[in-house]
Amino acid sequence: MSIDVVMRVVIWAVPVLFSIVVHEVSHGWMANRLGDDTAKRMGRLTLNPFPHIDPMGTVILPLIMIIMGGPVFGWAKPVPFNPYNFNRNVNIRNGTMWVALAGPGSNLTLAFIFSFVFVAIQQFFSGLPSIIYFSISQLAQALIFINLVLASLNLIPIPPLDGSKILMRFLPPTYDHYFLMLERYGFFILIILLATGVFSRIILAPVKFLYGIFLLIPTFLFDLI
Repeated sequence: MSIDVVMRVVIWAVPVLFSIVVHEVSHGWMANRLGDDTAKRMGRLTLNPFPHIDPMGTVILPLIMIIMGGPVFGWAKPVPFNPYNFNRNVNIRNGTMWVALAGPGSNLTLAFIFSFVFVAIQQFFSGLPSIIYFSISQLAQALIFINLVLASLNLIPIPPLDGSKILMRFLPPTYDHYFLMLERYGFFILIILLATGVFSRIILAPVKFLYGIFLLIPTFLFDLI
């Protein structure tokens, strides 16, 4: 394994793991806010990665993608929630949508935060020792990119991705069983789309667009200082 590959693994591994865990914890956090404490009782409202790790989605697949140099994403063990435990004033379909939105919403928030970190480093801390400057810049850039990828990917309306649960909110309840049936084969559909490169083509445009916007905002604001 070349030194470039080793450096890529070192730079990307922590951001990928952190971003995936935050995504899942956010689902549980939102469910807990709405009255369902299932995730809390099961010890899943924690940033400790070990309760969330899925061997394939959290370790093997992201590691392969990091080494291959392509877009990196993955998944953790889904955080469980029971919509029937929501507070009485919370509509089940609305609550389920908000729980689903919390995942990609957290990724967009992280990408936005680290865009400020990245631009601040570029503009105000270029005098740091080169190894520190390079390492922090690369970590911030990786955190922006992986979170934009995770947000864009999860908003695709294919079960079991979050986008399917968001779409279900706006469709008549009679369509729910179609999504439930499709969810049985969702994993295989996702693997096929990944293997054929369809996913990369779908998410590349929105990721590039958001990346540019997210860097433009802090650049503009810092220029005002």
